[in-house]
Amino acid sequence: MKAFALLLAAASFALPSLAQTEYRFSPVNQANLATAAAYWNPIVAYVSEKSGVRLSLKLGRTSVDTTAFVLAQEVEFAFTNHLFSPEREQMGWKVFGRRNTPPLHGQIVVAADSPIRNLAQLAGKDVGFPGPEAFIAYKTTYAQLLQQKVDVHPVFCGNMDGAFAQLVSGKVAAVGANSQLVEGYARREGRKFRVLWTSEPYHDLALMVSPKVPAADAQAVARAFIGMAHDPQGRQVLAAGAQLVGLPADAHFVASDGREYLPYRRFYEAAPAALR
Repeated sequence: MKAFALLLAAASFALPSLAQTEYRFSPVNQANLATAAAYWNPIVAYVSEKSGVRLSLKLGRTSVDTTAFVLAQEVEFAFTNHLFSPEREQMGWKVFGRRNTPPLHGQIVVAADSPIRNLAQLAGKDVGFPGPEAFIAYKTTYAQLLQQKVDVHPVFCGNMDGAFAQLVSGKVAAVGANSQLVEGYARREGRKFRVLWTSEPYHDLALMVSPKVPAADAQAVARAFIGMAHDPQGRQVLAAGAQLVGLPADAHFVASDGREYLPYRRFYEAAPAALR
């Protein structure tokens, strides 16, 4: 027994350092908590297995909660577009990948049978948003309402599914949304919407890593995410996740050096102070 214990200790000591640490991964909540976990857990398990770097999923109840983990430095990897303001870029997080989905647009939408036909008709009404951190669904859309001087009552619903639920139930007159999630929800739930306004294009959320993660670990995780599309097991995980949340069947992760996110930075240069 003593010999076995010594052998086990020696084997543990011999493992590479990246296998000794568990890093936390926080993707912004785009769906309800159960759906988000069901989408991400198989991906996190795959990346952990293929990279040799242990990751665990850390989701908050809302997108605000999840982003708070990042800002408090409680996580080391993220899937987010909440870190491109000048102040947050000083934290040193780096983009290493993104999903290959088409560029997204902020959209202000109403139910297809709504009598509302233009933004001006939203004046004085409740408008749903996933949360104050949502760049595409809230910041771009609310900035447009401010620019057009349309005074609405923002209602924060926790995530995009929550905002759609409020719209479908008639509790809000419209929602600020992400075009990809509008299409996914409509496909998944059999709903139809009318688009009142559409923003310029922005790339999907970015895979990002904290500066405190050693380069070897960060590179291993990046290779695993980006390699999913080239591995039968990885493609199976991605396809199942895409079907679950309404993404295109071939949605996968590709490498990025962050240059695709310049439109986010331009937005902050001109955005109202309340949205920076």
